[in-house]
Amino acid sequence: MLSGFLNIIILLGAIQGFITSCLLLWAKPKRLSSRLLAYLIFFIALACFNLYLTGQPWFGKSQPLLLIDAILPMVIVMPLGPLLYFYTKTLLQPELTLTKKDKRHFLSVVVDLVPYFAAILFVILALTRLVNLRSVSVGAFIDTYNVYADIPRWASLTMYVILSMRYIARYQHRDDAAQKAHQLKWLRRCTTVLAVFQFIWLLYLVPYVTPAYGQRLLNWVDWYPIYVPMSILIYWLGINGYLVTRIQPKKVSQPLPEDVFMQTIQALQAAMEQDKLYLNPDLNLDIFSQHTGITSKTISAALNRNLDKTFNEFVNEYRIDAFKERFADTNNAHLTIAGIAAECGFNSQATFQRTFRQFTGLSPTEYKAQALQGG
Repeated sequence: MLSGFLNIIILLGAIQGFITSCLLLWAKPKRLSSRLLAYLIFFIALACFNLYLTGQPWFGKSQPLLLIDAILPMVIVMPLGPLLYFYTKTLLQPELTLTKKDKRHFLSVVVDLVPYFAAILFVILALTRLVNLRSVSVGAFIDTYNVYADIPRWASLTMYVILSMRYIARYQHRDDAAQKAHQLKWLRRCTTVLAVFQFIWLLYLVPYVTPAYGQRLLNWVDWYPIYVPMSILIYWLGINGYLVTRIQPKKVSQPLPEDVFMQTIQALQAAMEQDKLYLNPDLNLDIFSQHTGITSKTISAALNRNLDKTFNEFVNEYRIDAFKERFADTNNAHLTIAGIAAECGFNSQATFQRTFRQFTGLSPTEYKAQALQGG
């Protein structure tokens, strides 16, 4: 009785996913972010629908349906991570498009396709009588492969959830982040929910891939601990994701004209290299604008859209370079790392630590140790 109820939940989730995917694909105006979310929901719905079908007695009794299930890809998991990551990027920056380099992220789908390729190859070899049907157990190979393929599947989605979270956190420091407050809030919730799902999946995955417990787990709870949350996830993603698509994004500013951009950058560099404004720990965009006579909007446009940097990143880059220069000066050997950082414009040790690792990949202590070894 319970399994029948859970199967209905999974079926309804799959149907809802198919409907939502179509709505997102047909939604106007046409946006890449909407299409990416549609594909994400569709693949989750397709996996749920596949589980529902294979759990039905009438399905298992039909050889043609079993053959179709074996050769028709219905469990596609590896693209979910890249779809989430690029959905995050394109929702926040609608002007972005997928480059050839971006599309390489989806090549990992081959992990999902191996069982279907194996089934198709087996069918071809069987029809041409190149193999004996009784001598080859392709079903056992596919079942074993799918068990251990769930490890890279889980790892891939987890990695892209983390990448998405980091991208959101970084975007929040951009000067135009306030204009995307609603999208940022939605994406933070979305990635958090997916992170929780990944934790649930991990709890299931560990015993599942353990030979001594895998079959026991399936006999006990089947796939319901994973697919029921997936069905709920479809509803949640679909409803909230569709509502976000109805929000009209503000008009995206175009990059500055080349002459204005060059003049602005020259003024910014002069303020840093000659006037050394970065040494002021209270420096902000307004102070910088007053000093240069350039509007805050123009400065932000030059940095955000022409150089893909935030104002803080631009300033901190000079501060880190100044730190390295003063650290290498033997006349400053009596100063602590924190003391040198303060002289370079950092008003917070925590900010300095985080910024230094962002630009160098090392902590200040690790950088000092390397410098001493080199010396």
